[in-house]
Amino acid sequence: MGTIQMSFDEMWDKIMECNRSYDGLFYTAVKTTKIYCRPSCRSRKPKKQNVAFYDSIAQCEKAGYRACKRCQPEIEHCPQINLIRKATSYLVNNHQKRILLQDVAEHSGVSPFYLERLFKEEMNVTPREYVENIRIDKAAYLLRNTSKTSLEICYESGFRSPSNFYKTFRTYKDCSPSDYRKSKEAKGNES
Repeated sequence: MGTIQMSFDEMWDKIMECNRSYDGLFYTAVKTTKIYCRPSCRSRKPKKQNVAFYDSIAQCEKAGYRACKRCQPEIEHCPQINLIRKATSYLVNNHQKRILLQDVAEHSGVSPFYLERLFKEEMNVTPREYVENIRIDKAAYLLRNTSKTSLEICYESGFRSPSNFYKTFRTYKDCSPSDYRKSKEAKGNES
């Protein structure tokens, strides 16, 4: 399946959100408890410095961690989970490119119709909505943590046009990218 191309901070954000859509793409290991979890685990969150991320259960167990009893990462919840993981991994790793449903389906080894139906059932969003979420999350991360312009962030996040970026960002975050950056800067100054 391959590794996920996300930074430590991006993965940290996903576990803080308890984001179920990243389950199976990476695992969170807590150094102090020697337990590993899914990104969506609802257990109390560890300190950031006590966390390590792994790509597979085998890597977690090889490093001496045991499975969380709450989220049970070693148990498959869906019989087609590997197909969903393959598709989500492809979407995460290629979000900067133009992605067609046909490309994701070919990568996953199924028909586009079947993939979209199964993806919607399991993830509660279509592959298109999922990749839009990834792009918006990436843009929000870059707005919070870099001084890049909105135009640079637009293209780095995978959007093809600034107008689509601004429209989609406003839909998902209820504000413009520049307003989002200002609100995050104001919160940072209060801390």
